[in-house]
Amino acid sequence: MKQKIRKISAIICTLLTALTWIWFLSTLPCFAAEIPTSQLGPTNPQELERFLDDFFDKEMSKARVPGAVFTLVKDGKIFLSKGYGYADLENKIPVDPDKTLFRVGSISKLFTATAVMQLAERGKLNLNDDINKYLKHFQIPNTFPKPVTVTNLLTHTDGFDAGWGIGAFARTASQMTPLGDFIKKRLPPRILPPDEVFLYSDVGMNLAGYLVEEISGIPFAEYIDKNILQPLNMRRSSFVQPLPPQLASNLAGGYKYQNGTYQRRPFAFSNTVPGNALMATGTDIAHFAIAHLQNGSYGNNQILNAATAKQMHQRQFFRYPGMVGSTYGFFERVQNQQRTISHGGRHAGYTSQLYLLPDRNLSLFVACNNNPTSLTDNLVNKFFDRYYPPEKTLNPIPQRINSSPAHLQQLKGTYRFVHYPHRTIEKLAAIFGEAAEIRTFADRDGTLSLWVPEFKSVEIKPLLFRFLYSNGLMGFRQDEKRQITHLFLGGSVYDSLEKLSWFETNDFQLKLSIFCAVTFCSSCIAWSIRRARKSVYPTTAIIQLTQWLAVLVSGLNLVFAIGLGLALSQADFWELFFGMPRSLALLLLIPPLSAGLTPGLVLLVVMMWKNHDLSLIKKVYYSVIALAACGFVSILINWNLL
Repeated sequence: MKQKIRKISAIICTLLTALTWIWFLSTLPCFAAEIPTSQLGPTNPQELERFLDDFFDKEMSKARVPGAVFTLVKDGKIFLSKGYGYADLENKIPVDPDKTLFRVGSISKLFTATAVMQLAERGKLNLNDDINKYLKHFQIPNTFPKPVTVTNLLTHTDGFDAGWGIGAFARTASQMTPLGDFIKKRLPPRILPPDEVFLYSDVGMNLAGYLVEEISGIPFAEYIDKNILQPLNMRRSSFVQPLPPQLASNLAGGYKYQNGTYQRRPFAFSNTVPGNALMATGTDIAHFAIAHLQNGSYGNNQILNAATAKQMHQRQFFRYPGMVGSTYGFFERVQNQQRTISHGGRHAGYTSQLYLLPDRNLSLFVACNNNPTSLTDNLVNKFFDRYYPPEKTLNPIPQRINSSPAHLQQLKGTYRFVHYPHRTIEKLAAIFGEAAEIRTFADRDGTLSLWVPEFKSVEIKPLLFRFLYSNGLMGFRQDEKRQITHLFLGGSVYDSLEKLSWFETNDFQLKLSIFCAVTFCSSCIAWSIRRARKSVYPTTAIIQLTQWLAVLVSGLNLVFAIGLGLALSQADFWELFFGMPRSLALLLLIPPLSAGLTPGLVLLVVMMWKNHDLSLIKKVYYSVIALAACGFVSILINWNLL
């Protein structure tokens, strides 16, 4: 009896064990699809298409995007290519990845960089040469001892200021300025020595494209067509403006969403062709991606030697080991532990992103015909989260340095992203978030915090910090006087920031503006009350002149401030690329006038203080107005409005 019970028990245990193993094995495919590194990434085009269909169905209307295209390249072939929505809303023409052209904006710079690398491997130029060696019609000023090299242009380390956008577009082909003439006329100043800070440089890449023209002896668009587009069978792509007739009808319309409707933007003729003029289909961009993933090879054609292509994809500039940097044309990013080289693009009515994962032999491209970046950014993030899930484990923090309180106090302060125009009126973009500010805080526990005290970091090497609750890095740069000048965040090479003086911060500028506005309003109101009451006080000529000048300066400054606010609130960002609006140009006549009158007001107030018969209240009152006028002049100077 006992033996039978044992046999039955053994059989039951065996069955239970077998059922347990069957259940466990049945769960393996799902588990393995998410975790093992060897199986990361999309493996089924139909599954990827379902993911994309769901994404675009939810996100396009939310982001106000009429049409979009997506292509994914894997192992040297197009894995999936699909269009969504409309290329032409008015005529209900759908997006076709093989036929519909999009303006890909700054992705054009990758073609410019590829062309320069072609010339380098053919011995036509040296990447380490001073670019003045190749410039025949103008020269780069020797602002700093080190010259600007070709490598600086391709890695965005040339040190040129960012401001030259106003006037970069023309409304007709006849109004376009030849590339060399435009650069010569609009060349911004060098504000940084080369090789020190990444400052995204439109002028640098356009200079690189101009070198292609100068060295090859043919127009840039023609060179690209013969040496890149044709070998890659990119038959439906072009830098030519306007497009050839056989392509023009398939260009997706660029739109903006305003007052509840989509409005089609007019075609913008770009004066900066190498930097943003390419128009291409999703399929053609896939060919370009295949060539780069295959080390310069596409089918039987080779646009770059394998060694040159690998060199182009390698990190050429970075601030600290472990931080991402820039390659020749591309930008490094680490997205969910995957090294990518990428570039984004924007144009009037268009937004795009191109990501290459060389280690995975994979690329993705997305473009749409409106300017919000939310759709392209969200797609990239959700794609990586789905197919390359992020690891949630923290690396152990290396041995920390005992940072002294005095040292941390030197690092604390307000920093601004360096990519904004420092010397032109376009600096106003910094007010509207184009060049955001962040703050660092020195903590009593020997840590340095970013944004808010919860984002703590510890110093692991001199001027290099590691965040406590992530694997992120933060580094600082100091000048020869050991003063902190810049902050760098490790997540993106774009994240280069400069330290601001207290009077440069938006917070101080806002407070000063409020003080000036209140003072000017009170001056005008007090004058209006006196005029309404027809009050007559025994005054000298100096006092009368001071009163009139105070009201005049206050009124001019108020008119300018209110007018500027209205003009900027109603301005279309992309319309500024066609030139300065007439209303804004007229407003800019006021600051030189009011600033010129301000020293006179200050002089009169000084003279008033010598008048012993005048009450102290009036002396202080007009002194405050003079102080506000001087403060307003400093605001005008800070924002390049004089």
